[in-house]
Amino acid sequence: MSSRVVTSPSAEAGHGMTVKIASSFGSGGPIERAITSLDGWVVVVTLLMLLVAYDQFKYVWNKGSIAGPTLKVPFMGPFLDSVRPSLEKYKAKWASGELSCVSVFHKFVVIASSRDMARKVLNSPMYVKPCVVDMAHKLLRPTNWVFLDGKAHVDYRKGLNQLFTRKSLELYLPGQEEVFDKYFEKFLNLSREHDGQPVPFMPEFREINCAISCRTFVGHYMTDEAVKRIADDYYKITASLELVNFPIIFPFTKPWYGKKAADMVLDEFAKCAAKSKVRMRAGGEVTCIMDAWVKSMFESEEYRKKTAGGDPVEGIVKPAVLLRVFTNLEIALTIFTFLFASQDASSSATTWLFQTMADRPEILDRVREENLRVRDGDKDRRLTMDMLESMTYTRAVVKEILRYRPPVLMIPYIVKKNFPITENYTIPKGSMVVPSLYPALHDPEVYAEPDAFDPDRWISGDAEKATKNFLVFGTGPHYCIGQTYAQLNLVGMIGKAALHLNWEHHTTPRSENIKVFATIFPQDDCPLVFSRRA
Repeated sequence: MSSRVVTSPSAEAGHGMTVKIASSFGSGGPIERAITSLDGWVVVVTLLMLLVAYDQFKYVWNKGSIAGPTLKVPFMGPFLDSVRPSLEKYKAKWASGELSCVSVFHKFVVIASSRDMARKVLNSPMYVKPCVVDMAHKLLRPTNWVFLDGKAHVDYRKGLNQLFTRKSLELYLPGQEEVFDKYFEKFLNLSREHDGQPVPFMPEFREINCAISCRTFVGHYMTDEAVKRIADDYYKITASLELVNFPIIFPFTKPWYGKKAADMVLDEFAKCAAKSKVRMRAGGEVTCIMDAWVKSMFESEEYRKKTAGGDPVEGIVKPAVLLRVFTNLEIALTIFTFLFASQDASSSATTWLFQTMADRPEILDRVREENLRVRDGDKDRRLTMDMLESMTYTRAVVKEILRYRPPVLMIPYIVKKNFPITENYTIPKGSMVVPSLYPALHDPEVYAEPDAFDPDRWISGDAEKATKNFLVFGTGPHYCIGQTYAQLNLVGMIGKAALHLNWEHHTTPRSENIKVFATIFPQDDCPLVFSRRA
């Protein structure tokens, strides 16, 4: 007798429905495909939302109580403002509070706008150290002395300080004046070639400053052709160090061109170092900064040999700072940092100085009168330190142009550890903090009519007493080592130009508008016409 399972019609129907549902959820079924597709998008959207939320939370948490946007544009922040920086936007940020912040991509940035906040950052080496954009480490090399910190940095500076003493600076004057003479003739020729029509002179001022730097730093170890090549290519180095650039060097990008230019400069300086060592070993006279440094290395080496060899110490003069003999590359890297620090800032100051003098002939006349007087009526008399130091009014003009149009607006630092900058706010470790110099230099409580160009404020006014506000060269352990050299170079240049040249500034609607490119320049690049002064 056979047996069979009897099912009800409803069970049969249910079984069919189960089969259909199972097939829908089964491998390759439409619901599975929909869920799989949905899961992918859900994961992507969820992750994105979590990242946005984390980015906002981290920004708000870091921001704390200081001024800044309530929320940031997700991830990028004010990236587009960084592409085209403007002084007006900087001023608005400075005015928002003595401490304010932005967040660009992953970097949280605190801006220290007031004088006291800026000085506190500059004088807090326990919490901060100088930093520049990531590309600078690739161009200047990570081991460069400018990236040293603490005692290592202090010790290295001791060996460089002697290169900028009054005695040393006087040794460099003939080389500087030689460049003045050469380029003033070039200015005249350029104006003649253009039939007396105005020519933008900002590029020419960049070139003369590069030539002055090279002659001062490495003397005649470098050819005129190499100086011209460096002057032409240095613009690429500046462009590669913009805030917004590829962090990786891709061919034919700004960083790529900048790296090639930097390598060329280092190669030229290394060749100069080799020549200087040969000449200093032979007892040659010091004519440039490189010579002075190399000579100090050899004097230190000689002292060590004599004392180590058991020679009587009596009669042996110990060098002020004992140095080792640096390699040619190490010397080249250090000299490159001098060029790096001076080129853009000096070019900016020179451009504004010539433009401002042309627009204020009464000030230029006073500079001429003073420079002729200190030369005892002989306009061709060569420069000396005594002469430069006696130019009270010309030095006031230079100091005022540095205050009026400061070539350095701000200095970026990296926070090494949580920095309690005020009682109520601590800058997080890893953030960037940027002390701003412009507000202190345009403080109306210190400088009456701060937006007016008035050299007399340094002579008959109180400006000279406001040492805490004059932050053009920074303060603290990383202040500019060449500040005296930089100012006297400008004094010598504009004083000699005043005696030998006439120049006219052809103003345009953009002459007083400022463009920001590492430093500040007139937007029209300073159109001038030069002629020889009788």
